[in-house]
Amino acid sequence: MSDGVILYTNPMSRGRIARWMLEETGIPYETRVLGYAGAMKTPDYLAINPMGKVPALVHGAVVVTECAAICAYLADAFPAAGLAPDPRDPLRGAYYRWLFFGAGPVEQAVTDRALGLQVPADKRVMVGYGSYDAMLDGLEGAVSAGAYLLGDRFSAADVYLGSQIGWGLQFGTLEKRPAFETYWARLAARPAHVRATELDDADMAAAS
Repeated sequence: MSDGVILYTNPMSRGRIARWMLEETGIPYETRVLGYAGAMKTPDYLAINPMGKVPALVHGAVVVTECAAICAYLADAFPAAGLAPDPRDPLRGAYYRWLFFGAGPVEQAVTDRALGLQVPADKRVMVGYGSYDAMLDGLEGAVSAGAYLLGDRFSAADVYLGSQIGWGLQFGTLEKRPAFETYWARLAARPAHVRATELDDADMAAAS
């Protein structure tokens, strides 16, 4: 297996997060677009991701799935891009905190709400996000403290959590609070995000 980077994705998926992250690293990579009808369930692809979902990243002999993991992996595998604090940097704690806040409380709260699931008040202690409103307040605080989640420093955590905010605003799964809109506008204007969006949109047009 070569040491190149391959992204398995679909433009109508969370693969857009991985594409944006790759564009932020500036490294060359190959894109393989898979359709939902069957390509994601073939034996060859299931050997890469048994869940039969995208995105998946292959880097030489390394296979990474799950968007937060892909973002974290790429940041560490290509440190020259400066997308993660050094492990000895105190900012590493906040970096992990918000990256996994997105993968945990935000993802779960938004999904539950979209499915019409409500946690009874006396059961909130059982779920990581407590309540949808509590998650929103925590998220608002995170994006209000500075230009980015780490203050003035952009990181892979902004790619992941920022994508969730952008989609939430677009599809109405997040309340349109001014702090979210301001933060997302800043991220959406990044050249790497613009390039990634153009590439994904072109793939979508080609598939239609």
